[in-house]
Amino acid sequence: MALSLPRPHRVDVQIAVGSVLAGLAWWGLGLQMQADRLLGGTWALIPLFVLSGLELLRRSRPQFALVVGTLALVADQFTAGNLASAMMFTDIMYAAVVYGTPAAARRIPVTTGLITVAVTLGFLAWFREPEAILIGVVTGVVSFGPATTGVLVRNHREAADAARLRAEQTALLAEMDRVQAVTAERARMARELHDMVANHLSAIAIHSTAALSLDDPQTSKDALAVIRENSVEGLAEMRRLIGILRDSSDDREPAAAPTLDGLGALIGNARTNGLDVTLDDTRAPEDDKLPAPVELAAYRIVQESLTNALKHASPGRVTVALAQEPRALTVRVTSPYGDPSGPRAPGSGAGLVGMRERTELLGGTFESGPESSPDGKVWIVYATLPVDPADKEVTE
Repeated sequence: MALSLPRPHRVDVQIAVGSVLAGLAWWGLGLQMQADRLLGGTWALIPLFVLSGLELLRRSRPQFALVVGTLALVADQFTAGNLASAMMFTDIMYAAVVYGTPAAARRIPVTTGLITVAVTLGFLAWFREPEAILIGVVTGVVSFGPATTGVLVRNHREAADAARLRAEQTALLAEMDRVQAVTAERARMARELHDMVANHLSAIAIHSTAALSLDDPQTSKDALAVIRENSVEGLAEMRRLIGILRDSSDDREPAAAPTLDGLGALIGNARTNGLDVTLDDTRAPEDDKLPAPVELAAYRIVQESLTNALKHASPGRVTVALAQEPRALTVRVTSPYGDPSGPRAPGSGAGLVGMRERTELLGGTFESGPESSPDGKVWIVYATLPVDPADKEVTE
């Protein structure tokens, strides 16, 4: 099977061709690096062409090029020598560190340093002349120097790659955070929109159905009054929400969020819509002020529970109970469970999902479903809202 060699890089081809031309010019001018060698000047062309061929493999086969290049440089010492051959060897040494394996990049500088020291001491002991140190200097220039330069370049490239990777990871994490923030904001606005408008629209749907179904002028008039009231209130809520969405300036006065102080008005509106609602608030006046997210969640849970009772509950009493525990606020809403006798509005299940999301965002627990009671079967909504958002175990 034929050996498949990779296509050399364009820069490597230019280095090889330029080195060969420079070496031929050096040889043609009769310049020699060494005198009185065993082989004549023409023999110096063999290492020259071998090293120029290895230049084509400096990126794809750096370690192979270094091993063969070292042998070619040793062979060049038995000829008159060529400066281009020595220069190409230094480039091959440099490329072996830059493009070689991490193990080779660590090993080559140490090896060339030891060789440089050994050659210097060996020739100094052999010649016993200070000029022998020059041989060690030349050895360091063509081996240890390029190797250490390659280490510096490789470390710089690896640091740049690491910095680029960190930048890409940071950008990716930022994009993920942005997507999560957008998703969370969309979910929050969906909950707010549903909780603010669904109650009014449900009342409008039920009373408009009653007005169309019953041929009674007084009933129709009462239904139209309720429809108008809920239409006006729903329109005001929509305008407030649209204002919040449009005005994103930082200096805007924050919109007032509903609190538990508004439960009285909420209960009154539910009674106007036809629900028989009672409020059992056992919180003492001296109880600590609840955090705004807790009050908002409790208000919205009561609001949505009343909307569901208006749409789905059987005739009977709806009870809203609030209790302040040492570390949590509990909300319990019960309504008669069964087939409603009057008109009803369709539901999508988004209300229960929104109540559960609000509770879980505060680290609380949420339960809903039918349950037996002395007064018959009832539908219960029960939420435990920790007063401290960091307290995740209060409901367990």
